[in-house]
Amino acid sequence: MDTDKLEHRLLSILKEDPKASLGEIADQAGVARPTARKYIEKLEEEGAIVGYTVEINPKKVNHQSIAMVGIDVQSGQYPEATSQLRDIDSLTALYTATGDHMLMAELEATGSTELNEIVSDQILSIEGVTTACPAVLQERLK
Repeated sequence: MDTDKLEHRLLSILKEDPKASLGEIADQAGVARPTARKYIEKLEEEGAIVGYTVEINPKKVNHQSIAMVGIDVQSGQYPEATSQLRDIDSLTALYTATGDHMLMAELEATGSTELNEIVSDQILSIEGVTTACPAVLQERLK
């Protein structure tokens, strides 16, 4: 049995359905349950699997909008600015990025007024943040 291929299969199964039972995962991977458990635990211990989450459509639950915000920070202020950005409750994720912006933040807001307040009052008020460019996500296609 090729370990790398098995690990890849297990990860693919979990990405497709994180709620799958161990039996379902083992069946789909073509291995016994103890084997699936052993490799999943190994992937967790190695940090390849960092957690299991539930994706929620905020528009369906509480009528919130999701926006991606491109953020630029002065290099000397980067550590402190990113620390303060992590503390903003409305930010659900913060990523380093290549391309147009140094950082990409995902945030949830109840509408354009709240979105604008978060960007202007919270993000742009952080010392060192020079740019915050929001883009509201309309419809998830995949």
